[in-house]
Amino acid sequence: MELHESIKQGQGFSVAARDVLTFLQTRFDFALWMVTRVEGDNWIVLHAEDSGYGIDVGRVMCWADSYCAKMVRGEGPQIAPDAQQVPAYAEAKINQLIPIRAYLGIPLTQEDGTVFGTLCAVDAQPKHPDLAKDTDLLALMGRLLSSVLQFELALEKQQRAQERLEFQAQTDLMTGIFNRNAWDTMLEREENRCRRFGHGAGVVVVDLDRLKETNDTHGHPAGDKLLKRTAQCLQEVSRKTDIVARIGGDEFGIIAVETDAVGLEQFGQRVRRQLCNAGIAASVGVAKRESEVKGLQHAWEQADQAMFAEKRATQRCSAG
Repeated sequence: MELHESIKQGQGFSVAARDVLTFLQTRFDFALWMVTRVEGDNWIVLHAEDSGYGIDVGRVMCWADSYCAKMVRGEGPQIAPDAQQVPAYAEAKINQLIPIRAYLGIPLTQEDGTVFGTLCAVDAQPKHPDLAKDTDLLALMGRLLSSVLQFELALEKQQRAQERLEFQAQTDLMTGIFNRNAWDTMLEREENRCRRFGHGAGVVVVDLDRLKETNDTHGHPAGDKLLKRTAQCLQEVSRKTDIVARIGGDEFGIIAVETDAVGLEQFGQRVRRQLCNAGIAASVGVAKRESEVKGLQHAWEQADQAMFAEKRATQRCSAG
C-alpha cells in the first residue's frame, strides 16, 4: 500500500514505521528495532523488528529506565557503539531487563515539539565506532516518521470531530447526549486510535443513586429533570474531545481520550465534585486502558465494577 493512500486510510504512520524499521534492520546489524510511544511513565512499543529479544508490540516498559529517556534529556548520545562506556546508559535500569551493549535512538516529535516517542535500536554486542558516522541517516528517518506522525495526528483530530457530527443523530432523546449505540461504536474507534498511536485513555462510569426514589416520591418529570441535570454536569466537566453518553436507564459513561493515569484520576475527582456541587447523588467508577489486551472495553468493565463497589459502600454506610 502506498504511503499517501495509507495516510488517507489512517494507517500512514504504521506503514511508514514498518518500512523504516525494515530498512534500518537491513542497513544496520541490530537485533531489535522499535518505534515507541511515551505516555506518562510508560514506554510503549508500537512497532518492532525483533530477532532475539522477544519484545512484542504492545509491550509496556518504564520510560525513566530506558536509554531513550536519557538520550532525550541529553545525558547520552543518539548513537552509542558501546553503550556501556556511556555512564548514563551503563547505570540505566533497563540493563536489568535486557542485555544492551550497542544503542541507536532518535526522538519522534509532535507538532508542538514535545516528544511523542522514539525510533531506537539495541543489540547485545558492541558495534564498530564508525557507526557514529550514520547519525545523519538516523536523524533523517526520525524526521520522516515525525512528519508523517504529525500529519496523521492532525488528520485524526479532524476525523474525531467529524465523527462527533456524524453521531449527533445517535443521541439519547431525554438528555441530548450520545446514546448506547453511539457509545459502543466510538469506544471501538477510540480503541483503534489507542492501538495505532499509543494514546492513553480511560472510562468513567456514573450511576445515579436516587433516580428510582425521585421517580417514586416526586414523579417521573422530576426523574427526567435529574437525568438532564446529570447529563449537563458531565458535559460541563468533560473536554470537547471526550465522549459523554447515557448507556443505561440511570447510568452514564465518559470516554476520556488522550489522557494518562494521573490525568484520568484528576478527571474522576472533578466529575465527583461537579456532581456533588450540583446536589446529584451518584456512584462513580474510573478505570484506565491498560494495554492492547486490556483495552477500553476492559476499562469500561473495570470502571463499572468500581462504580458498583462504591455504590455498595455507600449503601452500607447509609444502613449503618
